[in-house]
Amino acid sequence: MTSPVQTEDTSAPGGPGPDAVTKDGAQEAKAKEGLSPGQLMWRRFKRDRTGVISACVVIFFVVIALLAPLISKVYGKDPYTLYGQNSLTLLNEFNMPSGSFGGASGSFWFGIEPNLGRDVFTQLLYGMRTSIFTALGATVVVVILGVLIGLVGGYFGGVVDYWLGRFTDLLLGFPSQLFMIASMPVITAAFVKPDENTPVWLRAAAIIFVTGILGWMGLARLIRAATLTLREREFVEAARISGASPWRIIRKELLPNLWSPILVQATLQLPSNILSVAFLSFVGVGFVEPTPDWGRMFANGAQYIEQDPWYMLYPGVAMVIFVVAFNLLGDSVRDAFDPKSGR
Repeated sequence: MTSPVQTEDTSAPGGPGPDAVTKDGAQEAKAKEGLSPGQLMWRRFKRDRTGVISACVVIFFVVIALLAPLISKVYGKDPYTLYGQNSLTLLNEFNMPSGSFGGASGSFWFGIEPNLGRDVFTQLLYGMRTSIFTALGATVVVVILGVLIGLVGGYFGGVVDYWLGRFTDLLLGFPSQLFMIASMPVITAAFVKPDENTPVWLRAAAIIFVTGILGWMGLARLIRAATLTLREREFVEAARISGASPWRIIRKELLPNLWSPILVQATLQLPSNILSVAFLSFVGVGFVEPTPDWGRMFANGAQYIEQDPWYMLYPGVAMVIFVVAFNLLGDSVRDAFDPKSGR
């Protein structure tokens, strides 16, 4: 039943009549018909303020990580020099930063590190660079393995799908964090002698490998379910009848229709990998001294949390902002790809 207010507004002089509303809706629908799925997704995404703000925050963090060496050069400090050991005024008799807010000043914007006296601001910049790019590499591994195994199992089915499914279930049963802690020393020891230091690139590669191997199962199950639906569609059947090989069908017919869930899951996987990288460094099996890393900063700050809580505050706030922004971005991307979303 139509309310009196609605009736008065519709028939009011000078107001838009039913014909005008219908005409505007038809024009809008006609305009949408000429847009590609990507353009429709971009239009929905731009209307989501939360997604746009989150994207700006993520881009800001990535740009800062890329420009860390340039910013450090302009700033005049680096994350490796022991400034507190070179000056008697920066640390007190207990090797804690002198002054308030962790020794923050015009020369050291975020203060200095307890005991060693390194600059916190440049450590934060380079730690951001280490954590983000390591997590990005792990996310690439997760996406490649998850998409490949999900596509193969979903398309071929039968015995192939059965054994891939059991292999996925086996890995899902592993306690991932304990397995990461146990496997990292084994992997690095296989390439480096006990009396030699492990190169930073080898530690990064090991973290990417372990995190990627233990993170693809959820994406593989999602892609498999989507592939089971797509393989029964008419365009796949037409390609099969025309003589296309299975790999061509997977590459040309199935994969282009799976970019939406792949992109959404990748945006949700990366912040999880950042936390995993920080966790490994925090427990001492990831990046170690003197490599700047968010997890290592947490580990060092935990030793002096009562005397100098500011040292742990900066990486904590930065990680929370980045992870929350990326999670919100993933939700916004998912809403933008969803044609039933009203956002």
